[in-house]
Amino acid sequence: MNILVLGGTRFAGVHLVNALLDNGHQVTIATRGITQDNFGNKVKRIKLDRTSKESLTKELSNSTYDVICDSLAYCSNDVKYLLDVVSCNRYVMISTMSVYHNLHPNIREEEFDPLDYSLKWCDRADYPYDEVKRQAECALFKEYPNQSSVAVRFPFIIGEDDYTKRLYFYVEHVMKGIPMYINNLHSQMAFIQSIEAGNFLAFLVKHSFTGCINGCSHGTISIHEIINYVEKKANVKAIYSMDGDTAPYNHADDYSLSTIRGEELGFKFQDLKNWIYELLDYYIEVASN
Repeated sequence: MNILVLGGTRFAGVHLVNALLDNGHQVTIATRGITQDNFGNKVKRIKLDRTSKESLTKELSNSTYDVICDSLAYCSNDVKYLLDVVSCNRYVMISTMSVYHNLHPNIREEEFDPLDYSLKWCDRADYPYDEVKRQAECALFKEYPNQSSVAVRFPFIIGEDDYTKRLYFYVEHVMKGIPMYINNLHSQMAFIQSIEAGNFLAFLVKHSFTGCINGCSHGTISIHEIINYVEKKANVKAIYSMDGDTAPYNHADDYSLSTIRGEELGFKFQDLKNWIYELLDYYIEVASN
């Protein structure tokens, strides 16, 4: 299949492109051209500004793809600017658990239905992140009902290639004795590995499912468990302080995402604790050096 990937040069997007190439697809990546990739001549490239209607029109007008994988749709206007100028048989959009108004264990997809939500045309800066992502889903399913589409809701994506360094924050602060302010030490949280996220997206490319779907590793872990592992592994002690650096996962309550829908389609998600400690070992080594 001829597939356009918006993004694809960082994090889960890289794993998505690798999976698509391994499956024999023809891949074009569309980015700003700032981040270099290692795909060589295996992919075609388009340079554009994802937030600009004019740039999308100039570079993609009257184009047709079998599938578009979009990791850069953050708001309703992002969806409109793209789908008004390019045609595809299938559209796969990366969404987020943030669309759910209340986080709790075992969140199911029907807890946020974009068809029952009021659509507002907006840009990325018009509302907080959670709301603009809801609007992206609303635009997709309300304005393009005949488009074969899927919105993939992920929790925090983590991996060795995580440029946000949110999980690494905790490891580095423990290893270097830097005080941290943490207000959810015992909250049980869900994650997905960046490779797994990319593989799930590639799986959905060839599937006929339409609608919203969660993607998440099985199980949860708390920040306390993560810090305790680092303390024991490195023989150091974390420093907690109200005046310390504010931790990136603060305010997250207990939550996890139901993956029944995805597994009924045939995708098998990993167990979180089968891979997260290896990731922590990697971060410990990085912080040590």
